[in-house]
Amino acid sequence: METLRIPVTGMTCAACSSRVQRVLQTQTGVADASVNLMMKTATVTFDPAAVSIPQLLRVIQDAGYGAALADAGQTAFEEQAARDRAQAADYTELRTKAFVSGAIGAVAMVVSMPLMSTMSGAGVTAHGHGGGVAADPFMRWSMTALDPLVHPLVPWLYAMPPRVLTMGLLLATLVVMVWAGRHFYTRAWAALRHGAADMNTLVSVGTLAAFAYSLVATFAPAFFTARGVMPDVYYEAVIFIIALILTGNMFEARAKMRTSAAMRALADLQPRTARVIRFGEEVDAPMDTVEPDEIIIVRPGERVPTDGVLVHGETAVDESMLTGESLPVSKQVGDHVIGGTINRTGAFRYRATTLGANSVLAQIVQLMRDAQGTRAPIQRLADRISAVFVPVVMLIAILTFGVWYVAATEAPLVRAFAAAVAVLIIACPCAMGLAVPTAVMVASGKGAELGVLIKGGEALQRAGDLTTVVLDKTGTVTEGKPDVTDLVMAPTSPVDEHDLLQWTASLERSSEHPLADAIVRAATARGLVLTTPERFHSVTGRGAQGVVASKTLAVGNAAFLQDGGISVAPLVPQAAELSAQGKTPVYVAVDGMLAGLVAVSDPIRASSRQAIERLHGLGLTVVMLTGDNERTANAVGAAAGVDRVVAGVLPEGKVAEVRRLQAAGAVVAMVGDGVNDAPALAQADVGMAIGSGTDVAVEAGDVVLMRGDLLGVVRAIELSRRTMRTMKQNLFWAFLYNVIGIPIAAGALYPAFGLQLSPILASAAMAFSSVSVVANSLRLRRATFA
Repeated sequence: METLRIPVTGMTCAACSSRVQRVLQTQTGVADASVNLMMKTATVTFDPAAVSIPQLLRVIQDAGYGAALADAGQTAFEEQAARDRAQAADYTELRTKAFVSGAIGAVAMVVSMPLMSTMSGAGVTAHGHGGGVAADPFMRWSMTALDPLVHPLVPWLYAMPPRVLTMGLLLATLVVMVWAGRHFYTRAWAALRHGAADMNTLVSVGTLAAFAYSLVATFAPAFFTARGVMPDVYYEAVIFIIALILTGNMFEARAKMRTSAAMRALADLQPRTARVIRFGEEVDAPMDTVEPDEIIIVRPGERVPTDGVLVHGETAVDESMLTGESLPVSKQVGDHVIGGTINRTGAFRYRATTLGANSVLAQIVQLMRDAQGTRAPIQRLADRISAVFVPVVMLIAILTFGVWYVAATEAPLVRAFAAAVAVLIIACPCAMGLAVPTAVMVASGKGAELGVLIKGGEALQRAGDLTTVVLDKTGTVTEGKPDVTDLVMAPTSPVDEHDLLQWTASLERSSEHPLADAIVRAATARGLVLTTPERFHSVTGRGAQGVVASKTLAVGNAAFLQDGGISVAPLVPQAAELSAQGKTPVYVAVDGMLAGLVAVSDPIRASSRQAIERLHGLGLTVVMLTGDNERTANAVGAAAGVDRVVAGVLPEGKVAEVRRLQAAGAVVAMVGDGVNDAPALAQADVGMAIGSGTDVAVEAGDVVLMRGDLLGVVRAIELSRRTMRTMKQNLFWAFLYNVIGIPIAAGALYPAFGLQLSPILASAAMAFSSVSVVANSLRLRRATFA
């Protein structure tokens, strides 16, 4: 299976994204398809042997939308910059059209005043309402408040022939429809040709119906007068509907730009140039010309251009924009630096390692972009409703027209028409389509600010449902940087301390385990010369054996040596005492005889206990898993404050424990370093991999914690829960808006209050419904996390 992200153009509401997703999912060879309205992308997982990329593009195009692959050579930074330019252009265009249409609408309203007065004087109020009082609150305000103000200012306008005024309104309406509102009609026509309907369909049908009604009233007024109805026109209503919807779209576009502010801020961290040494001289070179292994100079206060390793100098680097860690991190020769971070103190030189798309910053931007393109499971509810929303609204509009036409005692045709148009205009599938993806976008950006990288909407939602957090001990609860604290010789040891540590460290040089690294560092610190093992074999979670200096060594836990027929009984009391202190005893045998043990201590992280207390405060059960012995594990667990300790487990044992918890009904998060914990991370409902600040692409994890401590777990869960609340609020208000708005537009308030909603007020309500959803999601940007 391959995964492809396809930019899709022409999508305007949830009905559009749902349609694209459905047509993709029905294709043979497509395992999954996820379409994001905010990002305007389709993420497709497919079998290239069964369906080709051109076929996928053609399927989208046949559905009435644009689809083309992004430039393969485009970096994440360039893609974000292109998206920002497109968003800015879209916002500018909408702002211009909304402002001009609104201005024309204001003039049209003034021009309509004399026509309304004429109709009122004829015994029929504006838009055909009889009885001298307009039922529509907007029209009532126009007649009672606006008309007395307009008449004295432009008396000459009231002296003009009504025919001239009507033709002027017709021309103004045509300008607005053809120029400002053209995309509503072209997109609605494209959808109709493909047997679909969306928001554009509702707007187009509503405004075209009002325009057609007005045309008949303009050129065939006898059709209405013969039926006892004044031939009034809805031109100003058409203009205002388009202007108000464009205004809403403008604010929505502006809000959408803010949802990607975190992504844009990350992309802006990438310096445009780097000061490199070439031919013995310092030169400022564009970043796209910098090559791996070139030496780059960074002065205090400057941003680090790209990733690399210090070769000269020392400094303190502010990595808060990537890891969330507020304190600068000291760097010395041999340490890694990350592109985009800020050099706070000394000048230094470093060797460039990863550039472009492989850099840490580019990987973060790529990960965020991919995450924002995914869908949370809660979106499925909106998808199911969106699939039938527009047809149902059009049916309601037809029924509304019929009921009003039959039941109205005054001007039934006009009232029926106005109510049907109001139903079409007020219905808003956009709010439902934006409810979830806007929250996912803002939350993923907020997570990045906190040093928490969440790989998609599904992981974001699942993290809020967690009941149990399982922690690996080494490097998760503890610092992951153990030190040798004690060296205990066996009563009948065949070697002395010097040889024991030297040979053990020589063997452990070939191991990747943190305890092995501690032994090697201890030997090196004592000035011991290490050699390469003649043979080496490692048993995961138990120990290692091999040949060093013609001696056969076995180094590991008690079970490992006992399986080799070596008794550890002489050192069990000492090992028990060290374990009770939270130290890990590592037994050593030479040529089949117990030689001694090395005690290694890995201190608990300063923040671990605080983080575990906060997890308890969130109502979560905390379990610690470790391959260490039970005494040591219990000592560490008690100090950290976990609920339960499971000791002596190998990687497969960690997977089994996660499965056992899941079988008992728990929703489990596994927190580990992403290397030997990968199987358990993959098995858990949410895998949280603790990164190093440079390792952001931990494949097994659903969440990557850049800061490297357990407070990131707390932040991830709190962010998830707040985001889920926001999603539910968005969906609730989006549904409630339509559930309440459509009946009001249909005339539900008329029997009790005599109020009939005008299409103009309906368009204003529709325009700002989507804005309210996006604005609610943006509140996540201001959320604080301790």
